[in-house]
Amino acid sequence: MDQDTVSDSANLAELLLHVARAGQGEEAGAAQLTAAQWTALRFFARANRASRTPSAFASFQVTTRGTASQTLKTLEARGLLARRRSDSDGRSVRFEVTEAGRTMLGSDPLRHLSRAIGELAEVERDALGRLLPDLVARLAEMRGGEGIGTCDSCSHYEARGQGGYCACVAMSLAPFEIGQLCTRHSPRAAVSG
Repeated sequence: MDQDTVSDSANLAELLLHVARAGQGEEAGAAQLTAAQWTALRFFARANRASRTPSAFASFQVTTRGTASQTLKTLEARGLLARRRSDSDGRSVRFEVTEAGRTMLGSDPLRHLSRAIGELAEVERDALGRLLPDLVARLAEMRGGEGIGTCDSCSHYEARGQGGYCACVAMSLAPFEIGQLCTRHSPRAAVSG
């Protein structure tokens, strides 16, 4: 990479970081939870069944399981998340967002960033929609971590009728699950045309 590319890349990285911090806000609603707790609450509200685990959240948050567990314990103690034993494996747990958690998400400081993105021209939103998942996948690969994404762009996904099937976890998917977050995402190879 030449020096101008490095400089441009560093500037873009700094802007992305600024957008992330600004999106978490300093308003009254933001003060109710830490940034990590907001991230956890959002994650469990959007994650698919296979990804609603402490280890999947730790992977998503790019943190240790111990740190992730502390965040989840706090949210559980506040009644925002509920712990459920897995039906298939009694040792593992999954978390669900409670009604109180869904109410809390109504004051999510990220709503301002969502609104700002919504006000972009459609072509700009589409460009972000193509670029950001690729950026996330590249960063995960560089760090040796797992990708984050949704089924419709994953190599493990197979459309079946109205729903689908995930070969990674050998699970049928309902139509609403296809757009949920997964921490085992493997981006499909781009089709050249």
